[in-house]
Amino acid sequence: MLGVARASHPGPAAAVTLAAVLLALTWGASAGTAALIGVAALAGQLSVGWSNDLVDRHRDRTSGRRDKPLATGEITPTSVRAAIVVALVVAVATSLSLGARPGGLHLVLVATGWAYNLGLKRTVVSWLPYAVCFGGLPVVVSLAARGEAGPVWIVVAGALLGTGAHLVNAVPDLEDDRRTGVVGLPHRLGARRSVDLATALMLAGTVVTVVVPAEGLDELGIAALVLCGGLLVAGRVSGGRGAFPAAMGIALVDVVALLLRS
Repeated sequence: MLGVARASHPGPAAAVTLAAVLLALTWGASAGTAALIGVAALAGQLSVGWSNDLVDRHRDRTSGRRDKPLATGEITPTSVRAAIVVALVVAVATSLSLGARPGGLHLVLVATGWAYNLGLKRTVVSWLPYAVCFGGLPVVVSLAARGEAGPVWIVVAGALLGTGAHLVNAVPDLEDDRRTGVVGLPHRLGARRSVDLATALMLAGTVVTVVVPAEGLDELGIAALVLCGGLLVAGRVSGGRGAFPAAMGIALVDVVALLLRS
């Protein structure tokens, strides 16, 4: 069971679920609705994470990935397929319980994550599923919690954050990916340019999040921009090793600012 849990990409799944629940509560959703949103988000994320490791198990084995339970033989493909089926059933049931519009849109986002795993990750548009999913999730939450799609700026900020997250997430595995036939946008850009672009996109997401809803700069906006600017400078001064954590720090500021602005 521990191996199956590790194969689900638990970190990103937990982060997305927490962000969705916090956003739902911020927008006045009832405890029951927020819980349904959380379960739907978690189940969808788990299905995407498991399918990723299932599809990539042969590549991971070739690359000697000891952190991948499927690649090491700690768990079997059959057990992961069973977990995927359960996750998809839960995702469909809980998503549709939120209503036709939010539920249907959430299932489209889950399908988009699967499309990335099944082939889009190997193309120049490998960033698109991340942009769609990060930009679309706030719309799902807003439709479920408030019955409306929510402001456009949140979609834009989410898409910028998602694209940046894709670029920095791919950087540590660029060489292994190339050797096993995966050549998405980060692989075409290279590590340094991927991190540079990711940092710029996340910084742009911060600007959208803190400036647009306030129609200008206030204390929160100034604090967020100063913090992100400091992270950007620190990442450049420290060289390649510091660029990745700096980009992740900017992403964290984006998420916090998004919650405070909502």
